[in-house]
Amino acid sequence: MDRNPPASLAAEPPEIVRGPGTTVHGQIEDWLADAIAAGRLAPGDRMPTEQDLAAWFGVSRMTLRHALGELARRGLVTRAVGRHGGTFVAVAKLEQDLTTLAGFSEQLRRRGMVAGARVLSATERPAGPAAAAALRLGERDLVCEVRRVRLADGSPVAVEHSLFPAAMFPGLLGCRLDGSLYELLEVRYGKRPYRARESLEPVTAGVRDAESLEVRQGAPMMLVERIAYARTGEPVEFARDLFRGDRTRIVMWTSDLASGP
Repeated sequence: MDRNPPASLAAEPPEIVRGPGTTVHGQIEDWLADAIAAGRLAPGDRMPTEQDLAAWFGVSRMTLRHALGELARRGLVTRAVGRHGGTFVAVAKLEQDLTTLAGFSEQLRRRGMVAGARVLSATERPAGPAAAAALRLGERDLVCEVRRVRLADGSPVAVEHSLFPAAMFPGLLGCRLDGSLYELLEVRYGKRPYRARESLEPVTAGVRDAESLEVRQGAPMMLVERIAYARTGEPVEFARDLFRGDRTRIVMWTSDLASGP
């Protein structure tokens, strides 16, 4: 069996441990994930063929294929079929830091990426029960509802669904809505969100959101529900943002461990 090292990998294959409590494909998955994290395999790189990788690791193609399938499920690689197909290192995931309240545009700018937005709808409607409770409104009070696809360097990564009290933000829907909404609230109304309560829930993509985000129906997603408050303490936004699981990673910093009883 040919054990020459594929391009971009180490000169020697890792030692594979065979025994109880471990799997061969899991070790290969972890080793390749570490190679991607270390930059030995960069985003966009075409990985060696399954045949070459299997020979180098000294395993069957079925075992190697299982490891690559898990990497694809984690969003670390993408797989394509056809003449120009193969396995490619995926673009690095975007980190969404929920420790501090910063809009999507601001977080991308910090990472040197270009933020964009495609407005799907912008309407005024009665709040309804959930938004009324979150925004401290009556159910028949009007809210401005804005649905957008958020883009990172032109690629869709999230669907934002935000509701704002219409009486607090008159004329909001007549403004440009393809930039930072938080900056718009600050500059035009002096009501930039100051703090927020956010909750996270793993979900799967429905038909409409899958089409907007260019993923398959049922793809893993992360739902972030948020109530944002102005510095004065009044709620200014009720949002349900849906992030692609293969493109984003949620990050939170914790404070000191609370003392127990």
